[in-house]
Amino acid sequence: MPGEEDRRRDGSGGADHGAEADGSVWRYAHAERASVIVDAEDYFLHMQSAMLAARTRVFLIGWDFDTRIHLTHGRRWWQRPFRKTHPSRLGSFIGWLPRHRPGLHVYILKWRVSVLQFLTRGTMFWDLLRWARHTRISFKFDSAHPLGCSHHQKIAVLDHRLAVCGGIDMTDKRWDTRAHRENEPRRRTVHRTRYCPWHDATMMMEGDVAAALAEIGHGRWERAGGGKLPSIEARKASLWPEKLPVQFENVEIGIARTRAEYRDCGDLREIEALFLRHIREAERFIYAESQYFASRKVAEAITARLQETEPPEIVIVHPANADGWLEQQAMDHARAALVRAIDEADRHDRFSLWMPFVGDAAIYCHAKLMIVDDAVVRIGSANLNNRSLGLDSECDVFIDSRRPNNGHAAKAIAALRCSLLAEHLGLREHDMPQLFEHHGSMRSLIENEGTAGGRHLKRYRPPVLSEVERRLAESELLDPECPEDMFEPFAKGGLFRQGGRLARLETRAFRRRRKAPR
Repeated sequence: MPGEEDRRRDGSGGADHGAEADGSVWRYAHAERASVIVDAEDYFLHMQSAMLAARTRVFLIGWDFDTRIHLTHGRRWWQRPFRKTHPSRLGSFIGWLPRHRPGLHVYILKWRVSVLQFLTRGTMFWDLLRWARHTRISFKFDSAHPLGCSHHQKIAVLDHRLAVCGGIDMTDKRWDTRAHRENEPRRRTVHRTRYCPWHDATMMMEGDVAAALAEIGHGRWERAGGGKLPSIEARKASLWPEKLPVQFENVEIGIARTRAEYRDCGDLREIEALFLRHIREAERFIYAESQYFASRKVAEAITARLQETEPPEIVIVHPANADGWLEQQAMDHARAALVRAIDEADRHDRFSLWMPFVGDAAIYCHAKLMIVDDAVVRIGSANLNNRSLGLDSECDVFIDSRRPNNGHAAKAIAALRCSLLAEHLGLREHDMPQLFEHHGSMRSLIENEGTAGGRHLKRYRPPVLSEVERRLAESELLDPECPEDMFEPFAKGGLFRQGGRLARLETRAFRRRRKAPR
């Protein structure tokens, strides 16, 4: 376990700065302004604007980077400046920055999934060679984690003044508009092939919170072998993008992390504790967006609430299927098994999962977001699956309007929920408060206001799993709760471990299916 000095140095220490005693928060930090950016079209444009304003340090941390993408991807010719002042392509733009910003250093940290991957990405390999010649561009691969884990954080820190934390990577197949048109001609890969509509979100923040997130980045940079970064003073001038509306002002932002134990660094499970706390504290409703729904502990917490006399309404938006065959085996089967068990406990019909569509096209929901009672909004890189709660490096940020001096944030949180549901249902944002009041619940609004011909949400109904699929889901083999269980099927009992609430419900659901007429 690291000593106290190590924890201060790499940002891995326990709660401080008024953080919660239950271990659900690493620290709180002040933000002068903050906004949730929905979908990558706006994120790429605002991020490029902020990087152009940086003068000392640009620090980018991601699961993936693809230098072949364009930050102004999809902009039509009349939206582009007549005189091109800087490159649009990410690789060229990163090389351009230090040449035109004396004193600016760029640091990029990417998960080392496979160095050989870059040999298949054509110009990206040459971008890295060009960057290597520049003394003020540093690119590192990070493999400082246990076998089978990954680095999944998506963080950016500029001049210790502006920061981003969320779910969007600067890579291919992320760009889309909030319209998520079924046949969007601009939604193409770097190879010019079309891909499915993509929904995502992140949060941009300015103020002391940037320096706090920089600590996490500095710790990872050192553990990845990059050495200690020179300290810098937070810039006083604002880097806030001119065209980005401010949703929150002068708020306290909480930060939570996940990290598996590795070498002399202990594990961190703040995100897990925070999910369980927010589920436990919900009084009226939980609205969430997640790429996966496969966490045993989250499902146990939800089940406990649904068995109460007056449970909160829980609505989760997620993709119809995981992206890729292996992820489908790991996540989709577990989702089906968990939802069947939860349905057994849902006596008041307060739990539902929904899949976003535009026409006949499924929209891939990659966002990781939760809103509780229009009082709390959290956003980050963590999904509702086991890996995000105990294996992979993750970072979430949240605003709780119930905390002192944060009360004024509640109105903006409610507006964000209206905006997201309006996006998914093809409705007008300003109509949403009246529609909520009319229908009385999110589920009723979704069922009665979505249009099958345009934007709508389809209710997820768990399929009947084969015996092989059921056993795979129960084993947690591909989505374990801790690194030592990675290659041990049914480690610690698996998804429906003996004595657990879910095990009893799953057994009841299984017996009912066997008795049902065929």
